[in-house]
Amino acid sequence: MLKLYNTLTRDKQEFRPLVPGQVRMYVCGMTVYDYCHLGHARVMVVFDMITRWLRAAGFDVTYVRNITDIDDKIFKRATENNEPIDALTSRFIQAMREDAAALGVLKPDFEPRAAEYIPQMQEIIRLLEKKGLAYVAPDGDVNYSVRDFPGYGKLSGKSLEDLRAGERVEVSHAKRDPLDFVLWKRAKQGEPAWPSPWGPGRPGWHIECSTMSSALLGRHFDIHGGGQDLQFPHHENEIAQSEGAFNENEGNPFVNYWMHNGFVRVDNEKMSKSLGNFFTVREILAKYDAEVARFFILRAHYRSPLSYSDHHLDDARHALTRLYTALKAHDVAVMPVDWNEPRAARFREAMDDDFNTPEAVAVLFDLANEVNRDGSRPAAVLLKSLAGILGLLGRRPAEFLQGEPAADGWTPERIQAQIEARAAAKKTKNYAAADRIRKHLQDAGIVLEDTPKGTIWRRG
Repeated sequence: MLKLYNTLTRDKQEFRPLVPGQVRMYVCGMTVYDYCHLGHARVMVVFDMITRWLRAAGFDVTYVRNITDIDDKIFKRATENNEPIDALTSRFIQAMREDAAALGVLKPDFEPRAAEYIPQMQEIIRLLEKKGLAYVAPDGDVNYSVRDFPGYGKLSGKSLEDLRAGERVEVSHAKRDPLDFVLWKRAKQGEPAWPSPWGPGRPGWHIECSTMSSALLGRHFDIHGGGQDLQFPHHENEIAQSEGAFNENEGNPFVNYWMHNGFVRVDNEKMSKSLGNFFTVREILAKYDAEVARFFILRAHYRSPLSYSDHHLDDARHALTRLYTALKAHDVAVMPVDWNEPRAARFREAMDDDFNTPEAVAVLFDLANEVNRDGSRPAAVLLKSLAGILGLLGRRPAEFLQGEPAADGWTPERIQAQIEARAAAKKTKNYAAADRIRKHLQDAGIVLEDTPKGTIWRRG
């Protein structure tokens, strides 16, 4: 039975979907004004893994991951670039999709854009007004009245007094309370705006997700996910909005299970743009194979901090190389898994225990060791099949072992040129030169193997 950690209850719970056999899941996606960084990559890969496992476990999953294309950062960047907003957002949506595809992330079933849901946002705000949970402030903004929603703070586990004392909140004299947040922001001169009952303006960030999730998954659904940084205030505010607007009879929650992946850390500090220690997906993929990056993310438990460094990426590359090397002598395909097989059962037990990918990956290495030790074809098939559920080992081993980009300047083309030079030296019986080339490559971590079909190479 699948168990997952529910941030709302702060414990691991047995997963019971609202409709047996079906899962409706919403994950907060990217604000598209720049390239995706490793934190975004972790969200995409983690919830892709979760979706893959739910489907492998027999659930019919509807997965929604939104795109925020209305935001102050977007407007500011477009102004700085002297670029139309639509052009900016379209460019970075395309870049995001390219990065996701490179990382082996499957497309969500729905990828709504906030700008497509303005009328529905306004309708929810009007509902909140009618219930006394929203008010028009003196500056023209429409704000949510936090103190009038009794359950505020249940996701963060803090009281209103704790939140006011310990959290950074926007201070505005137009608000009744510092914790109140904007639902509809009145437009300033020169800003993009949409017509509304409260005058020209644009939605606040929090109302976007409440609207898109309810429109596509209903007012009550199974799983809501995102990065740990969204727990407060974004997800707390989503609960206040959605339950405040739709919960006519107390006790019917907006979402049953809240899931948050851990932070990415660099030198023991949270990765962030404000600290200048963030890395874009494209920067990482210029140095490392995309599957190495995916493996690096999945090798850690999704709720744990993920420590970024070249050393950890190099270690992930070597580990993934071991798995591919175990398959290089076996031309095997992904097959249906017999979950009664002991290793498969252990893999399933790990994944059903709050998506414990470190333990699941350990099963893959046990299978790889068996393949290397005994040449077991059934173990190779199971290795390929279980890894496929995680979105790993999907290529021919030779393609990975010979095709991954080098972090040290040793490109596949450069290596192949050295192999050809070595072959030419051997042809003229200059074995000393051939040995020097082999040793030069070996010192760079590149292992040559002479086979009846020619010399092949891999990173050792």
